Amino acid sequence: MSTMLKQNHRGAYHFSPKEKWMNDPNGMVYFKGEYHLFYQHHPFGTTWGPMHWGHAVSKDLVSWEELPIALAPDEHGMIFSGSAVVDWNNTTGFFEDEPGLVAIFTHHADVEGAEHPVQCQSLAYSTDEGRTWTKYEGNPVLRHDSFIDFRDPKVFWHEPSSQWSMIVACGQSVSLYRSPDLKNWTFCSEFGEGIGFHGGVWECPDLFALPVDGAQDNSKWVMLVSIGDHPDFTEGSRTQYFTGEFDGTRFTPDECSVAKIRWLDLGRDNYAGVSWSDIPAADGRCLFIGWMSNWKYANLTPTGGWRGAMTIARELELRSRNGEVMLVQQPARELKAYRQPVLSLGPKTVEQASSELSGLRLEIFEMHVRMESAQSIAFKVRAGAGQETVIGYNGDTEAVYVDRTRSGVTDFHPEFPCIHSAVLEDGEEGLELRIFVDRSSVEVFAGGGRVVLTDLIYPDSASTGISVFADDAQMIINSLDIYELSV
Repeated sequence: MSTMLKQNHRGAYHFSPKEKWMNDPNGMVYFKGEYHLFYQHHPFGTTWGPMHWGHAVSKDLVSWEELPIALAPDEHGMIFSGSAVVDWNNTTGFFEDEPGLVAIFTHHADVEGAEHPVQCQSLAYSTDEGRTWTKYEGNPVLRHDSFIDFRDPKVFWHEPSSQWSMIVACGQSVSLYRSPDLKNWTFCSEFGEGIGFHGGVWECPDLFALPVDGAQDNSKWVMLVSIGDHPDFTEGSRTQYFTGEFDGTRFTPDECSVAKIRWLDLGRDNYAGVSWSDIPAADGRCLFIGWMSNWKYANLTPTGGWRGAMTIARELELRSRNGEVMLVQQPARELKAYRQPVLSLGPKTVEQASSELSGLRLEIFEMHVRMESAQSIAFKVRAGAGQETVIGYNGDTEAVYVDRTRSGVTDFHPEFPCIHSAVLEDGEEGLELRIFVDRSSVEVFAGGGRVVLTDLIYPDSASTGISVFADDAQMIINSLDIYELSV
Protein backbone atom coordinates (compact mmCIF):
# COMPACT_ATOMS: atom_id res chain seq x y z
CA MET A 1 0.00 0.00 0.00
CA SER A 2 2.74 2.50 0.89
CA THR A 3 4.36 2.08 -2.54
CA MET A 4 1.03 2.82 -4.22
CA LEU A 5 0.57 5.91 -2.09
CA LYS A 6 3.97 7.29 -3.03
CA GLN A 7 3.55 6.61 -6.73
CA ASN A 8 0.25 8.41 -7.15
CA HIS A 9 0.91 11.41 -4.83
CA ARG A 10 -1.93 10.57 -2.45
CA GLY A 11 -1.65 12.64 0.74
CA ALA A 12 -1.22 10.95 4.09
CA TYR A 13 -3.36 13.34 6.14
CA HIS A 14 -5.52 14.97 3.46
CA PHE A 15 -8.78 13.31 2.49
CA SER A 16 -9.10 12.03 -1.06
CA PRO A 17 -11.39 9.34 -2.46
CA LYS A 18 -9.97 5.85 -2.92
CA GLU A 19 -10.47 6.27 -6.62
CA LYS A 20 -11.88 8.54 -9.32
CA TRP A 21 -12.77 12.24 -9.26
CA MET A 22 -13.65 14.59 -6.38
CA ASN A 23 -14.23 18.35 -6.16
CA ASP A 24 -16.24 20.64 -3.84
CA PRO A 25 -16.90 19.67 -0.22
CA ASN A 26 -20.63 19.39 0.46
CA GLY A 27 -23.02 18.78 3.32
CA MET A 28 -20.53 19.08 6.16
CA VAL A 29 -22.39 18.43 9.39
CA TYR A 30 -21.56 17.10 12.86
CA PHE A 31 -23.96 14.54 14.33
CA LYS A 32 -23.67 11.96 17.10
CA GLY A 33 -19.90 12.13 17.41
CA GLU A 34 -19.14 12.12 13.68
CA TYR A 35 -17.98 14.78 11.26
CA HIS A 36 -19.69 14.12 7.94
CA LEU A 37 -17.98 15.20 4.73
CA PHE A 38 -19.87 14.82 1.48
CA TYR A 39 -18.27 15.89 -1.77
CA GLN A 40 -18.79 16.29 -5.48
CA HIS A 41 -17.83 12.92 -6.93
CA HIS A 42 -17.63 11.30 -10.35
CA PRO A 43 -17.35 7.59 -9.53
CA PHE A 44 -16.73 6.52 -13.14
CA GLY A 45 -13.80 8.69 -14.16
CA THR A 46 -10.86 10.81 -13.00
CA THR A 47 -12.11 14.01 -14.61
CA TRP A 48 -15.25 16.01 -13.90
CA GLY A 49 -18.40 14.13 -14.94
CA PRO A 50 -21.94 13.33 -13.78
CA MET A 51 -21.97 14.54 -10.20
CA HIS A 52 -22.85 12.37 -7.20
CA TRP A 53 -22.40 13.04 -3.49
CA GLY A 54 -19.53 10.96 -2.17
CA HIS A 55 -19.40 10.49 1.60
CA ALA A 56 -16.82 10.12 4.36
CA VAL A 57 -16.95 10.35 8.15
CA SER A 58 -14.37 11.10 10.83
CA LYS A 59 -14.16 11.23 14.60
CA ASP A 60 -11.31 13.75 14.58
CA LEU A 61 -11.21 15.63 11.21
CA VAL A 62 -7.94 13.89 10.25
CA SER A 63 -8.59 10.17 9.81
CA TRP A 64 -11.49 9.55 7.43
CA GLU A 65 -13.60 6.50 6.58
CA GLU A 66 -15.02 6.53 3.08
CA LEU A 67 -18.63 5.36 2.90
CA PRO A 68 -20.87 4.40 -0.05
CA ILE A 69 -22.16 7.13 -2.34
CA ALA A 70 -24.90 9.10 -0.61
CA LEU A 71 -26.79 10.72 -3.50
CA ALA A 72 -26.86 9.77 -7.18
CA PRO A 73 -28.36 11.52 -10.23
CA ASP A 74 -32.07 10.98 -10.82
CA GLU A 75 -34.93 12.22 -12.99
CA HIS A 76 -34.23 15.81 -11.85
CA GLY A 77 -30.58 15.73 -12.89
CA MET A 78 -27.11 15.54 -11.39
CA ILE A 79 -26.43 16.19 -7.70
CA PHE A 80 -24.50 19.45 -7.46
CA SER A 81 -23.20 21.15 -4.30
CA GLY A 82 -25.17 21.93 -1.18
CA SER A 83 -25.27 21.58 2.59
CA ALA A 84 -26.68 19.45 5.38
CA VAL A 85 -28.19 20.21 8.77
CA VAL A 86 -29.59 18.41 11.79
CA ASP A 87 -33.33 18.95 11.99
CA TRP A 88 -33.42 18.96 15.78
CA ASN A 89 -37.09 19.93 16.10
CA ASN A 90 -38.50 18.01 13.13
CA THR A 91 -39.50 21.15 11.27
CA THR A 92 -39.63 19.07 8.08
CA GLY A 93 -41.86 16.31 9.44
CA PHE A 94 -39.37 13.73 8.12
CA PHE A 95 -38.56 12.35 11.56
CA GLU A 96 -40.69 10.80 14.29
CA ASP A 97 -38.81 10.06 17.50
CA GLU A 98 -35.30 11.46 17.05
CA PRO A 99 -33.67 14.26 15.04
CA GLY A 100 -32.18 13.37 11.68
CA LEU A 101 -30.08 14.78 8.88
CA VAL A 102 -31.43 16.82 5.96
CA ALA A 103 -29.38 17.54 2.84
CA ILE A 104 -30.18 20.60 0.73
CA PHE A 105 -28.56 20.41 -2.70
CA THR A 106 -28.76 21.60 -6.29
CA HIS A 107 -30.29 19.44 -8.98
CA HIS A 108 -28.62 20.24 -12.34
CA ALA A 109 -30.34 19.05 -15.52
CA ASP A 110 -29.32 19.44 -19.14
CA VAL A 111 -32.67 19.85 -20.86
CA GLU A 112 -32.90 18.96 -24.53
CA GLY A 113 -33.62 22.03 -26.64
CA ALA A 114 -33.08 24.47 -23.75
CA GLU A 115 -30.58 27.31 -24.03
CA HIS A 116 -28.98 26.47 -20.72
CA PRO A 117 -29.17 23.82 -17.97
CA VAL A 118 -31.85 24.02 -15.30
CA GLN A 119 -30.67 24.35 -11.68
CA CYS A 120 -33.00 24.09 -8.69
CA GLN A 121 -32.79 23.19 -4.98
CA SER A 122 -33.91 19.85 -3.55
CA LEU A 123 -33.96 17.87 -0.31
CA ALA A 124 -32.99 14.43 0.93
CA TYR A 125 -33.11 13.08 4.47
CA SER A 126 -31.52 10.34 6.55
CA THR A 127 -32.86 8.55 9.63
CA ASP A 128 -29.78 6.35 10.14
CA GLU A 129 -27.00 8.87 10.80
CA GLY A 130 -26.29 9.55 7.14
CA ARG A 131 -25.81 5.95 5.99
CA THR A 132 -28.81 5.93 3.66
CA TRP A 133 -30.82 8.78 2.15
CA THR A 134 -34.36 9.29 0.91
CA LYS A 135 -35.03 12.04 -1.58
CA TYR A 136 -38.04 14.21 -0.81
CA GLU A 137 -41.00 13.35 -3.05
CA GLY A 138 -41.79 17.06 -3.43
CA ASN A 139 -38.45 17.94 -5.06
CA PRO A 140 -37.47 20.48 -6.14
CA VAL A 141 -38.35 22.85 -3.32
CA LEU A 142 -36.93 26.04 -4.86
CA ARG A 143 -36.69 27.23 -8.45
CA HIS A 144 -35.81 30.52 -10.11
CA ASP A 145 -37.17 31.66 -13.43
CA SER A 146 -34.32 33.85 -14.64
CA PHE A 147 -30.98 32.90 -13.07
CA ILE A 148 -28.92 30.66 -15.35
CA ASP A 149 -26.68 29.81 -12.39
CA PHE A 150 -28.72 29.04 -9.29
CA ARG A 151 -26.85 26.61 -7.06
CA ASP A 152 -24.86 25.57 -4.00
CA PRO A 153 -27.36 26.29 -1.19
CA LYS A 154 -25.94 26.68 2.32
CA VAL A 155 -28.65 26.42 4.97
CA PHE A 156 -28.53 27.20 8.69
CA TRP A 157 -30.95 27.84 11.55
CA HIS A 158 -31.18 31.55 12.36
CA GLU A 159 -32.05 31.57 16.04
CA PRO A 160 -33.09 35.26 16.42
CA SER A 161 -35.82 34.88 13.79
CA SER A 162 -36.62 31.20 14.50
CA GLN A 163 -36.33 30.21 10.87
CA TRP A 164 -34.10 28.43 8.42
CA SER A 165 -31.96 30.72 6.27
CA MET A 166 -30.47 29.87 2.89
CA ILE A 167 -27.72 31.58 0.95
CA VAL A 168 -27.50 30.43 -2.68
CA ALA A 169 -25.23 31.45 -5.58
CA CYS A 170 -26.86 33.26 -8.52
CA GLY A 171 -24.20 33.89 -11.14
CA GLN A 172 -22.76 37.25 -10.09
CA SER A 173 -24.55 37.57 -6.76
CA VAL A 174 -26.01 35.56 -3.92
CA SER A 175 -29.62 35.44 -2.79
CA LEU A 176 -30.99 34.96 0.71
CA TYR A 177 -34.17 33.02 1.49
CA ARG A 178 -36.03 31.99 4.64
CA SER A 179 -38.20 28.99 5.51
CA PRO A 180 -40.01 27.49 8.50
CA ASP A 181 -39.59 23.89 7.33
CA LEU A 182 -36.86 23.64 4.62
CA LYS A 183 -39.61 22.96 2.08
CA ASN A 184 -41.29 26.34 1.55
CA TRP A 185 -38.96 29.22 0.82
CA THR A 186 -39.48 33.00 0.71
CA PHE A 187 -37.05 35.34 -1.05
CA CYS A 188 -35.48 37.92 1.28
CA SER A 189 -32.72 39.83 -0.50
CA GLU A 190 -29.86 39.75 -2.97
CA PHE A 191 -26.22 40.70 -2.34
CA GLY A 192 -23.24 41.27 -4.59
CA GLU A 193 -23.87 44.08 -7.03
CA GLY A 194 -21.05 46.63 -6.97
CA ILE A 195 -19.02 44.87 -4.29
CA GLY A 196 -16.26 42.30 -4.28
CA PHE A 197 -14.56 40.51 -7.16
CA HIS A 198 -16.58 39.55 -10.23
CA GLY A 199 -13.94 38.06 -12.52
CA GLY A 200 -15.68 34.70 -12.55
CA VAL A 201 -18.95 33.04 -11.60
CA TRP A 202 -19.97 33.25 -7.91
CA GLU A 203 -20.21 29.82 -6.29
CA CYS A 204 -20.40 27.90 -3.00
CA PRO A 205 -21.43 30.70 -0.60
CA ASP A 206 -21.51 30.42 3.17
CA LEU A 207 -22.79 32.70 5.95
CA PHE A 208 -22.05 32.36 9.67
CA ALA A 209 -21.51 34.45 12.79
CA LEU A 210 -18.23 34.60 14.71
CA PRO A 211 -17.19 36.42 17.88
CA VAL A 212 -14.65 39.21 17.37
CA ASP A 213 -11.46 38.58 19.37
CA GLY A 214 -13.26 35.79 21.20
CA ALA A 215 -15.81 38.15 22.82
CA GLN A 216 -19.15 36.33 22.82
CA ASP A 217 -21.06 39.60 23.24
CA ASN A 218 -19.49 41.10 20.11
CA SER A 219 -19.97 39.08 16.93
CA LYS A 220 -20.05 39.72 13.20
CA TRP A 221 -21.27 37.72 10.27
CA VAL A 222 -18.90 36.33 7.67
CA MET A 223 -19.90 35.62 4.08
CA LEU A 224 -17.72 33.39 1.91
CA VAL A 225 -18.08 33.44 -1.88
CA SER A 226 -15.94 31.34 -4.19
CA ILE A 227 -15.06 32.72 -7.63
CA GLY A 228 -14.74 30.43 -10.63
CA ASP A 229 -11.76 30.38 -12.98
CA HIS A 230 -11.58 32.93 -15.78
CA PRO A 231 -8.85 32.95 -18.46
CA ASP A 232 -8.08 36.63 -17.83
CA PHE A 233 -6.82 35.93 -14.29
CA THR A 234 -3.78 33.77 -13.61
CA GLU A 235 -4.91 32.99 -10.07
CA GLY A 236 -7.77 30.82 -11.28
CA SER A 237 -10.53 29.88 -8.87
CA ARG A 238 -10.35 31.29 -5.33
CA THR A 239 -12.51 32.45 -2.41
CA GLN A 240 -13.31 35.95 -1.16
CA TYR A 241 -14.94 36.93 2.11
CA PHE A 242 -17.03 39.78 3.49
CA THR A 243 -17.75 40.77 7.09
CA GLY A 244 -20.92 42.55 8.19
CA GLU A 245 -24.32 42.16 9.83
CA PHE A 246 -27.19 39.78 9.06
CA ASP A 247 -30.69 40.25 10.48
CA GLY A 248 -32.29 37.13 9.08
CA THR A 249 -33.28 38.93 5.90
CA ARG A 250 -30.42 41.08 4.63
CA PHE A 251 -26.61 41.06 4.82
CA THR A 252 -25.07 44.53 5.32
CA PRO A 253 -21.30 44.63 4.70
CA ASP A 254 -18.75 46.45 6.85
CA GLU A 255 -16.87 49.38 5.38
CA CYS A 256 -13.69 47.30 5.08
CA SER A 257 -15.55 44.81 2.91
CA VAL A 258 -16.75 47.64 0.68
CA ALA A 259 -13.33 49.28 0.45
CA LYS A 260 -11.30 46.29 -0.75
CA ILE A 261 -11.40 42.70 -1.93
CA ARG A 262 -10.34 40.22 0.73
CA TRP A 263 -9.20 36.71 -0.09
CA LEU A 264 -9.51 33.72 2.21
CA ASP A 265 -6.33 32.07 0.91
CA LEU A 266 -3.59 33.62 -1.22
CA GLY A 267 -2.35 30.29 -2.56
CA ARG A 268 -3.67 28.62 -5.70
CA ASP A 269 -5.39 25.58 -4.26
CA ASN A 270 -8.13 26.22 -1.72
CA TYR A 271 -11.52 26.51 -3.39
CA ALA A 272 -15.23 26.04 -2.70
CA GLY A 273 -14.70 25.64 1.04
CA VAL A 274 -17.53 26.01 3.54
CA SER A 275 -18.06 25.48 7.26
CA TRP A 276 -19.43 22.55 9.25
CA SER A 277 -22.99 22.75 10.53
CA ASP A 278 -24.14 21.84 14.04
CA ILE A 279 -20.82 21.95 15.84
CA PRO A 280 -21.81 21.61 19.54
CA ALA A 281 -21.87 24.80 21.58
CA ALA A 282 -19.47 23.19 24.04
CA ASP A 283 -16.91 23.04 21.23
CA GLY A 284 -17.77 26.46 19.84
CA ARG A 285 -15.43 26.40 16.87
CA CYS A 286 -16.15 27.35 13.28
CA LEU A 287 -14.60 24.51 11.28
CA PHE A 288 -13.84 24.79 7.56
CA ILE A 289 -12.46 22.64 4.78
CA GLY A 290 -11.84 23.39 1.10
CA TRP A 291 -11.20 21.53 -2.13
CA MET A 292 -7.45 21.53 -2.64
CA SER A 293 -7.29 22.26 -6.34
CA ASN A 294 -7.97 24.94 -8.95
CA TRP A 295 -10.20 24.85 -12.01
CA LYS A 296 -7.25 26.08 -14.09
CA TYR A 297 -5.79 22.59 -14.04
CA ALA A 298 -7.98 20.39 -11.81
CA ASN A 299 -8.71 17.89 -14.60
CA LEU A 300 -5.01 17.57 -15.45
CA THR A 301 -3.18 16.98 -12.16
CA PRO A 302 -0.77 13.99 -12.37
CA THR A 303 -2.32 11.62 -9.83
CA GLY A 304 -2.88 7.92 -10.41
CA GLY A 305 -6.40 6.46 -10.31
CA TRP A 306 -7.87 9.32 -8.30
CA ARG A 307 -8.02 13.08 -8.61
CA GLY A 308 -8.92 15.69 -6.00
CA ALA A 309 -8.18 16.16 -2.30
CA MET A 310 -9.32 18.36 0.58
CA THR A 311 -7.26 20.86 2.54
CA ILE A 312 -6.64 20.13 6.19
CA ALA A 313 -9.57 21.16 8.36
CA ARG A 314 -9.22 24.68 9.76
CA GLU A 315 -10.56 26.75 12.62
CA LEU A 316 -11.88 30.16 11.55
CA GLU A 317 -11.81 33.20 13.84
CA LEU A 318 -12.38 36.95 13.58
CA ARG A 319 -9.71 39.26 14.92
CA SER A 320 -9.56 43.04 14.99
CA ARG A 321 -6.39 44.62 13.72
CA ASN A 322 -5.64 48.26 12.92
CA GLY A 323 -9.33 49.12 12.94
CA GLU A 324 -10.30 46.22 10.68
CA VAL A 325 -12.01 42.94 11.52
CA MET A 326 -10.34 40.17 9.55
CA LEU A 327 -10.78 36.44 9.14
CA VAL A 328 -7.91 34.26 10.35
CA GLN A 329 -7.35 30.53 9.97
CA GLN A 330 -5.55 28.00 12.12
CA PRO A 331 -5.04 24.28 11.47
CA ALA A 332 -7.57 22.17 13.33
CA ARG A 333 -6.08 21.38 16.73
CA GLU A 334 -6.81 17.67 16.24
CA LEU A 335 -3.74 17.46 13.98
CA LYS A 336 -1.48 17.81 17.02
CA ALA A 337 -2.45 14.30 18.15
CA TYR A 338 -0.70 12.91 15.07
CA ARG A 339 2.64 14.62 15.71
CA GLN A 340 5.82 12.59 16.12
CA PRO A 341 8.66 14.92 17.24
CA VAL A 342 11.65 14.92 14.89
CA LEU A 343 13.64 18.07 15.72
CA SER A 344 13.33 20.89 18.24
CA LEU A 345 15.80 23.77 18.13
CA GLY A 346 16.06 26.64 20.57
CA PRO A 347 17.68 29.90 19.49
CA LYS A 348 20.02 29.12 16.60
CA THR A 349 21.60 31.06 13.81
CA VAL A 350 20.46 30.26 10.28
CA GLU A 351 23.86 28.69 9.73
CA GLN A 352 23.46 26.42 12.77
CA ALA A 353 19.88 25.50 11.85
CA SER A 354 21.01 24.67 8.33
CA SER A 355 23.54 22.21 9.73
CA GLU A 356 20.88 20.56 11.90
CA LEU A 357 18.52 20.20 8.94
CA SER A 358 21.11 18.87 6.51
CA GLY A 359 20.60 15.22 7.42
CA LEU A 360 16.81 15.22 7.55
CA ARG A 361 14.75 13.45 4.92
CA LEU A 362 11.02 13.95 5.37
CA GLU A 363 8.01 13.59 3.11
CA ILE A 364 5.08 14.17 5.48
CA PHE A 365 5.58 16.71 8.24
CA GLU A 366 4.75 19.95 10.02
CA MET A 367 7.30 22.72 10.61
CA HIS A 368 6.80 25.51 13.14
CA VAL A 369 9.17 28.50 12.97
CA ARG A 370 9.37 31.54 15.24
CA MET A 371 11.59 34.61 14.89
CA GLU A 372 11.54 37.76 17.00
CA SER A 373 12.74 39.79 14.03
CA ALA A 374 10.91 39.42 10.73
CA GLN A 375 13.79 39.29 8.29
CA SER A 376 14.17 37.56 4.97
CA ILE A 377 14.39 33.79 5.29
CA ALA A 378 13.41 30.79 3.18
CA PHE A 379 12.96 27.05 3.59
CA LYS A 380 13.28 24.44 0.88
CA VAL A 381 11.05 21.40 1.34
CA ARG A 382 10.51 18.24 -0.74
CA ALA A 383 13.93 18.91 -2.27
CA GLY A 384 15.79 16.43 -4.46
CA ALA A 385 17.45 16.14 -7.84
CA GLY A 386 16.37 19.30 -9.64
CA GLN A 387 13.31 19.68 -7.40
CA GLU A 388 12.41 21.96 -4.51
CA THR A 389 9.48 23.93 -3.14
CA VAL A 390 10.57 27.19 -1.52
CA ILE A 391 8.55 28.78 1.28
CA GLY A 392 9.84 32.08 2.57
CA TYR A 393 9.43 35.59 3.87
CA ASN A 394 10.77 38.71 2.15
CA GLY A 395 11.64 41.31 4.79
CA ASP A 396 11.75 44.14 2.23
CA THR A 397 8.22 43.57 0.92
CA GLU A 398 6.81 42.00 4.12
CA ALA A 399 5.49 39.15 2.00
CA VAL A 400 5.21 35.44 2.61
CA TYR A 401 5.65 33.45 -0.59
CA VAL A 402 5.58 29.98 -2.12
CA ASP A 403 7.75 29.17 -5.13
CA ARG A 404 6.69 25.96 -6.84
CA THR A 405 8.39 26.59 -10.17
CA ARG A 406 10.72 23.60 -9.57
CA SER A 407 8.44 21.61 -7.27
CA GLY A 408 8.34 18.43 -9.36
CA VAL A 409 5.90 17.66 -12.17
CA THR A 410 4.68 21.05 -13.36
CA ASP A 411 4.27 20.70 -17.11
CA PHE A 412 0.60 19.64 -17.15
CA HIS A 413 -0.50 23.30 -17.30
CA PRO A 414 1.51 26.42 -18.24
CA GLU A 415 0.24 28.39 -15.24
CA PHE A 416 0.94 25.75 -12.62
CA PRO A 417 4.63 26.57 -12.07
CA CYS A 418 4.54 29.95 -10.33
CA ILE A 419 5.64 32.13 -7.44
CA HIS A 420 2.96 33.89 -5.46
CA SER A 421 2.99 35.91 -2.29
CA ALA A 422 0.88 37.68 0.31
CA VAL A 423 1.78 40.71 2.39
CA LEU A 424 2.07 40.03 6.12
CA GLU A 425 1.95 43.46 7.71
CA ASP A 426 3.38 44.54 11.08
CA GLY A 427 6.65 42.65 10.82
CA GLU A 428 7.84 44.27 14.03
CA GLU A 429 5.85 41.59 15.80
CA GLY A 430 8.28 39.01 14.49
CA LEU A 431 7.57 36.09 12.21
CA GLU A 432 5.71 32.85 12.82
CA LEU A 433 5.24 30.19 10.17
CA ARG A 434 3.39 26.88 10.43
CA ILE A 435 4.09 24.81 7.34
CA PHE A 436 2.28 21.56 6.57
CA VAL A 437 3.90 19.36 3.93
CA ASP A 438 2.34 16.23 2.44
CA ARG A 439 3.03 14.08 -0.60
CA SER A 440 1.41 16.58 -2.97
CA SER A 441 0.76 19.79 -1.03
CA VAL A 442 2.05 22.56 1.17
CA GLU A 443 -0.12 24.73 3.43
CA VAL A 444 1.48 27.79 5.01
CA PHE A 445 -0.06 29.66 7.97
CA ALA A 446 1.76 32.91 8.75
CA GLY A 447 1.30 35.44 11.51
CA GLY A 448 -1.15 33.34 13.51
CA GLY A 449 -3.23 32.60 10.42
CA ARG A 450 -3.57 36.16 9.11
CA VAL A 451 -2.00 35.00 5.84
CA VAL A 452 -2.54 31.51 4.42
CA LEU A 453 -1.19 29.98 1.21
CA THR A 454 -2.29 26.53 0.02
CA ASP A 455 -0.56 24.89 -2.93
CA LEU A 456 -0.39 21.58 -4.70
CA ILE A 457 3.04 20.19 -5.58
CA TYR A 458 4.02 16.95 -7.33
CA PRO A 459 7.60 16.01 -6.38
CA ASP A 460 9.23 12.62 -6.78
CA SER A 461 8.85 10.40 -3.74
CA ALA A 462 12.65 10.55 -3.32
CA SER A 463 12.61 14.37 -3.03
CA THR A 464 12.55 14.66 0.75
CA GLY A 465 15.31 17.12 1.62
CA ILE A 466 14.80 20.14 3.91
CA SER A 467 17.02 23.21 4.19
CA VAL A 468 17.00 26.84 5.34
CA PHE A 469 18.84 29.83 3.93
CA ALA A 470 19.08 33.60 4.39
CA ASP A 471 21.34 36.44 3.25
CA ASP A 472 22.45 36.84 6.86
CA ALA A 473 23.66 33.42 8.01
CA GLN A 474 23.99 34.74 11.57
CA MET A 475 20.36 35.78 11.83
CA ILE A 476 18.65 34.16 14.82
CA ILE A 477 15.80 31.67 14.53
CA ASN A 478 14.22 31.64 17.99
CA SER A 479 12.67 28.22 17.63
CA LEU A 480 12.24 25.60 14.93
CA ASP A 481 10.16 22.48 15.57
CA ILE A 482 9.55 19.68 13.10
CA TYR A 483 7.08 16.84 13.51
CA GLU A 484 6.30 13.90 11.30
CA LEU A 485 2.55 13.48 10.93
CA SER A 486 1.65 9.83 11.27
CA VAL A 487 -1.89 8.94 10.20
